Amino acid sequence: MKIANKTLKGAIVLSFIASSSLYATNGDTLIGVGAKTRAMGGAGIALSQGAESTLVNPALITAVKDTEISFGGTVFMPTIKTQMSPVEHKSDADLSIIPGVAIASNVAPNSYVGVGMWGTAGMGTDFKKYPDLFKMETTLQLMQFAVPLAYKFANGLSVGVAPIMQYGSLDIHFQMPPQMGGMNVGDGQNQAFGFGAAAGLTYDFGNGFTVGAVYKSKISMNYAHSLTTATAPFGLNFGDKLAQPAEYGVGVSYNNGPHTIAVDYKKIKWGSAAGYKSFGWKDQNVFAIGYEYDAGQWAARIGFNHATNPLTIYNTPMKTAVDMFNLLGFPATAENHITLGGSYKFNQNFSVDTTVVYGLNKKSSADVSAMFGPGAKISNKHAELGLTVQLNYKF
Repeated sequence: MKIANKTLKGAIVLSFIASSSLYATNGDTLIGVGAKTRAMGGAGIALSQGAESTLVNPALITAVKDTEISFGGTVFMPTIKTQMSPVEHKSDADLSIIPGVAIASNVAPNSYVGVGMWGTAGMGTDFKKYPDLFKMETTLQLMQFAVPLAYKFANGLSVGVAPIMQYGSLDIHFQMPPQMGGMNVGDGQNQAFGFGAAAGLTYDFGNGFTVGAVYKSKISMNYAHSLTTATAPFGLNFGDKLAQPAEYGVGVSYNNGPHTIAVDYKKIKWGSAAGYKSFGWKDQNVFAIGYEYDAGQWAARIGFNHATNPLTIYNTPMKTAVDMFNLLGFPATAENHITLGGSYKFNQNFSVDTTVVYGLNKKSSADVSAMFGPGAKISNKHAELGLTVQLNYKF
């Protein structure tokens, strides 16, 4: 059993070798998994995109006619600039590769099964060159494995469930300034596994309209001594649990010939997730809209995603350390994203999707004078660029 666990852990770690630090968009969660969903601004609760819908809404794999496989990845390039002194510094954690693969199949009349493995979330910064920023370096990486099961009823209703296993890796290390002891802080990279589930349904009215709903459970994760070690020098003790929050959403799509529009609303429950709650994260409302024009051999997509900022900026002496950790180590402050993508079919079986996602620049700041003296503050600028390429094959 121990050998099997080590083999599994090694395989997962290998999938992250190219990913020095993952950055996401809605909090620490990607606006969407899969190239087509991301190109639609993340809207996809009521719009099937084939196999890639395994982690969006498991009920949507009922649109797969036989068997379909999708695989690819996203090159993610965040730009994080932070200032706690007269000089502004850029984080060196500016390039990550996020893998993804999914399979869905119609295994029996009206019965469907799939398998999905996606990098779904993460965040981090790299300021190890800069003593005025504590030489802070953080990495959170999350990958989910799902096995969706779905059934399609004759009246247009589809339902699906998906057990989920999540792998996570967390590392926080930094150096205290000389006036605060100068010690190096960190417990190394700690890994964890957690389990949850997703459930969804869709209803096709038969006139182009489809509605959908999805719920994903909270996934509890415990990262050994990572958080307690990192926060102890500031008198904080939030424990080592960092749960991926529960979320639920509803969506609608409408298709008329080559034109398709999709709109989603999603609530991410950061405010009740262990760890995030202690760091002052709030529940997040996410709105997504996307449009697709399908010309047959090729298709074009455009979308927009808006999410409320989950971070609480306290600006109070008792919460100075929390503000600093949020903006220096985990500045998940992006709110607005514009997306553009397209697909090309080489034949009836093989196609390629490409997507560009740009997160508009977001500025945030907090008063840290209680820790660093009168007038001291931390300022952060956060923008994102993601390029996704995905290959699809239908059997």
